[in-house]
Amino acid sequence: MKNLLALSFAFISLSSLGQITFKPETNKKGEFYAHWGWNREWYTKSDIHFTGDNYDFTLRDVEAKDKPAEFDASTYFSPKNITIPQYNLRIGYYFKSNYHLSLGIDHMKYVVQNGQTVKIDGNINEPNNTYNGKYTNNDEVAIDRGFLEMEHTDGLTYSNIELGRFDNLLNYKKVTLAMTEAVGVGVMYPKSDIHLFNKERHDEFHVAGFGANVQVGLNIKFWRHFYIQSEFRGGYVNMPDIRTTYDKADNAKQQFYYAQFNVLAGAFWHLNKG
Repeated sequence: MKNLLALSFAFISLSSLGQITFKPETNKKGEFYAHWGWNREWYTKSDIHFTGDNYDFTLRDVEAKDKPAEFDASTYFSPKNITIPQYNLRIGYYFKSNYHLSLGIDHMKYVVQNGQTVKIDGNINEPNNTYNGKYTNNDEVAIDRGFLEMEHTDGLTYSNIELGRFDNLLNYKKVTLAMTEAVGVGVMYPKSDIHLFNKERHDEFHVAGFGANVQVGLNIKFWRHFYIQSEFRGGYVNMPDIRTTYDKADNAKQQFYYAQFNVLAGAFWHLNKG
């Protein structure tokens, strides 16, 4: 009986394996695709340089984190609230059998952590400001209310163009597993929430700089058209023109690297095929 069960199991396994095709040919020329999903980020520490009519100082090795929305179906799936979480949107076109160009938005959030103590150098000479003085590299300051609260949460928006590649790995019945890779460049278009010395914040979208990224991921396609995709992205952000307050002389600049993980859902379609 045991031998019979073992033989049956082996036969079923071989039959299933026979339906798997390894590395089938990829031919997607002429196809479009679009996807939507959500992300998490991890940021490197950065130096932030603040300038204005009465100050010019730099904060060293400032720590920041992302700000994912608490999970709630009405927040993540309602059309009215769908842009509240950290999200990714992309639409692309295959101009060759497995190469594609795409346009996308990575809506990230960046929050400088309150309560941290950092190095400061430069000078502050604001009217009636308790932080006035000349600072050297050995001086420290606590980032907190009254001095600085800084977020790019509406958000740290990265609008970009990518060149990507798509390679099928295997087929099983109506399911296809593929690998995706891409490189991209774009502009940083944040809406920053910054309170500096209790000045009125500049609460408007503004082109603050540029970014670049690389990406690798796995794509699982079902029934020819629909897919889910997971991605790891690494990126660089350089923002030399961050608006901090409504005074046009007030400005900040920073640059940093980030890692991003995405979970996406989307579809492929061809205008001339069913």
